[in-house]
This record gives sequence, C-alpha cells and structure tokens, in this order.
Amino acid sequence: MALCWLLIHIFLLTSSSSLAHNDFFTSIGHMTDLLFTEKDLVSSLKDYIRAEESKLEQVRRWADRLDVLSAAATQDPEGFLGHPVNAFKLMKRLNTEWGELESLVLTDMSDGFISNLTIKRQHFPNDDDQTGAAKALMRLLDTYQLDTNTISTGALPGSSSSQRSALTVDDCYDLGKVAYSEADYYHTELWMVQALRQLDEGEASNAVDAVTILDYLSYSVYQQGALERALAFTRRLLALDPTHLRAKGNLKYFEYQLDKQKADEEGGGRQRSETRGRPADYLPERKKYEQLCRGEGLRMTPRRQSRLFCRYHDNNRHPKYVIGPVKQEDEWDRPRIVRYHDIVSDAEIEKVKELAKPKVSLSRWDHSVSLPSVSLSSSCLSLPPPFSAWLGAFEHPVVDRINQRVQDVTGLDVTTAEELQVANYGVGGQYEPHFDFGRVNTLGTGNRIATWLLYMSDVQAGGATVFTDVGAAIWPKKGTAVFWFNLFPSGEGDYRTRHAACPVLVGNKWVSNKWIHERGQEFRRRCDLHEGTD
Repeated sequence: MALCWLLIHIFLLTSSSSLAHNDFFTSIGHMTDLLFTEKDLVSSLKDYIRAEESKLEQVRRWADRLDVLSAAATQDPEGFLGHPVNAFKLMKRLNTEWGELESLVLTDMSDGFISNLTIKRQHFPNDDDQTGAAKALMRLLDTYQLDTNTISTGALPGSSSSQRSALTVDDCYDLGKVAYSEADYYHTELWMVQALRQLDEGEASNAVDAVTILDYLSYSVYQQGALERALAFTRRLLALDPTHLRAKGNLKYFEYQLDKQKADEEGGGRQRSETRGRPADYLPERKKYEQLCRGEGLRMTPRRQSRLFCRYHDNNRHPKYVIGPVKQEDEWDRPRIVRYHDIVSDAEIEKVKELAKPKVSLSRWDHSVSLPSVSLSSSCLSLPPPFSAWLGAFEHPVVDRINQRVQDVTGLDVTTAEELQVANYGVGGQYEPHFDFGRVNTLGTGNRIATWLLYMSDVQAGGATVFTDVGAAIWPKKGTAVFWFNLFPSGEGDYRTRHAACPVLVGNKWVSNKWIHERGQEFRRRCDLHEGTD
C-alpha cells in the first residue's frame, strides 16, 4: 500500500511540475487528459485494494480453518495424529501450504510475522517427510487391503468420528504424483482415479484439473499394459482439451498398438494380457507378513492351542514374586513366546516416554539411525525404526527399575544387555522382517540371546508384532511385555524368530525393548550341545 501511494505522490509531483511549466491549468484539453489519468489511477488503486482485501480474506479463511482444526487436534494430539490421514495432511500443510501462505503475505504482513514464520519453518517437515507420509498411506492401503475412498474419507477401521479427516482432490493428486515419481504406476492409477472421482462428484480443486489427472492416468495404465484403458482415458482427455499435443500423439500410438495387437491375435500370435497389480517387489514373505498384519495368519491346531496356558509366575520363587507373582500368558509354543501382563505402571510408562521424547524428536524421519557403537555385524539385522532413542539406567531410577525387573522376571543377567531402546512409530510406522540375533558374532558380550519387548501404548488398529516364519501375531496391549529367546541353548540362531512390526493403521504406538546378550547367562541358561533344541 505504501509503495502504491509513493508512486501516486511521485506522479502527481511530476504532473504538477509539467502543468506549471506548460500552462496546463489554462488548457481544458490537457486537463481533460489528467482527469482520465486520475480515473485510471483510481481504478488501479481500487484493483489494488480489492487484491489486498482478497488476500486478507484468504488469510482470514486460512486462519479460521486452522484455528478450528488446531483447537480440536490439541485436545488429544496423539489421538489426532494416530489417524494417518491427519498425519499426512499435517506434513503437507507444514511443508507446502504454509510456504504458499508466506509467499501470499510476504509483502503485506508485518516483518515480525514473516521473521517468526521463517524461523519456525526451519523445523517444518521437508519434501522427504511429506513423501514419506504419502508412502505410508500407500503402505496402509496395501497391507490392510483398503480402498482409496476409505482412506480419502478418513473412515479407517478402528478410527473414531472425532479423528476422521478427509483428503481433498489436491491431496489425492499429490499422492498420485508421489507414486508416479517412484515409477509406481499401480498406486499412481489408484490415487489419480480417486482424485478424478472426487472432481467428477463436484469437489473443487485449487491446483489440478481433469485434463492433468487424465494425462497421468493414461500413461500409468499404459505402463501396466492396459492399452484399451489407456486409450479410453486419452479419448476422454481430448474431449476436454482437443489441442493437447501429448494426448494427440498418445492417441495415435495407442490405436496403432491396439491394431497391431489385434492383427497378432488374428494371425495366431499370442495376445498381450493387460496386467494390473502390486509393484514388482511384492515378494512371498511380504504377502505372508501382510496377511498376519490383517489377522489372517496361520491358526494353531486345537491340540497345540490346548497346551497354551496362563499362570502366575514367580521365577522359581524369586523373593520379589513369591507373594506377588506376575501374570504370564503363553502366546506361542514353537518358538516359545510369552506375555507378561501389568508388568509396568502407567506412571513408569509416562516417565520413560518423557525421557525419550527429546531424543526421539531429534531423529525425525531418519532411517539411518545406527545401532550402539558396539553393534552386531550381520545383514540379518535391520536398523532401528525411525523415532527411536536409547535410555541408560543412569538417566533415571525408573529406567534402572525396569532393567532390574527384566532380570528378575526372566532370570537372565542384564548387566551385558543393551540400553533400553524406546521407539515411537509414526504414520504407517512399521519395522521390516528381521532377526534380532547376528549371524556373525563380533561382540565381546556375545550374541543377542533374548528379546524383551514392552508395549507402552494401546493401538486402535494395526501395529501387531508378527513372526513371519511361524505365523504368530502378537497384538499391542499397554503395560504388557512379550519375551522370547533368539538363540537355541546351543547358541545357534533360532530362525523361527524372524519377526516384524506391522504398520500402525490408527493410533500411536510406543514400545521399548531390551536386547539381552549371552555373556553372564552361562549358569542361568546353560548351553546345550545339540543344535535346534528348545
């Protein structure tokens, strides 16, 4: 505004000087020109004011929308972000939309706001974060066999109505573009079709039109071998924009390929089948893993099931548990996996989370988090999940108490165990199938003999721990811990313990684990000379 008035002032000064010098005050003809000049200036000024008011109205609508959203979200932040659509939209808002708002108001709002926003944007999600959140939604779609409309409407299994948030046409289009950039034409098609559907239903878009979506669709289905569908999308595109050069070229190419295909069929040639499906990395273990995550895994025979029990466990009359034994439940028989109920209190869980959160927040989406400085040398071991932290016993008495409790309950020495690892799984968070033990033992404290996995939150949907080799699925339950041996008594690795963490569909998953090592267990779990014996 100040710039506009400055220009007007300069113009009027210049005009006044010219008028005086050329006697414009006495020339009605010349003054008539000034009237039209002034009219043009007033018109331009009104345009400027309207543009500024339009900008302010956009900013006001944005602020009102965010105010309502933030008020609802901050009442239960973890519950709100437990819904993957909410998490994805937050990533997108902070990475993309706030930048657009900054550009909108950069020249009109106070320097204080801009500088504050610029400082805060250093901590906003980046493009990689937004891409990661998009891929997580696709992972949930595949693992839990959802359709894009279910995700777009936010009506995920296990979610409450207060959690639900919908994807816009632009959101669906952005998801499709992420898949396209990865040459993942299967998911490109799914999300572009969803974007087109919502556009056809009358939803407005600020960033994309049907022509652009159809352009992506025709190419992605062609890449999957669906020539006829590619041709249909191209024809629809040209009906909307007959001048689209790429579509005109594609139309001729697709028609040529279809004619050639028909000629091959008539000549006895083999017909090229249209292929649609998951990407090429869809391996058998992946299929089994996803089935287990959906609760469709193997079922024990009634005879095996009858041998699983619940009991009070005092660890051979340990002094701490003679009067108050812990509740132990058999989850699986081979390998033996047990769950301990009510093993930590809510207060202890909150303290562990409080200690871990500052460290967890620093890890962001970093998938390169390494094992401790003394690590197992093995390609079998996968890295810790993102959002993880390590807590030593020295950091707080609660950590020390939990470590001692692990020792008292399991009967194993935790002196040589690794620090307590605390992990928080974000949107679609998972942990790929892996072994906890190492094939090559290079540690002075021996291999990882056993794993203690503590669930520090309930999960509304998804998030199971699954053992892909044997078909076991262990579901999170706050305050419980599951325990299993990674090694046979002979010291050989038990390959039946290959396990993974399923993607969190709805909710917020907090876990901590303790990896116990061989050193110190010589007289607590004696070695067996025979391989492969439990």
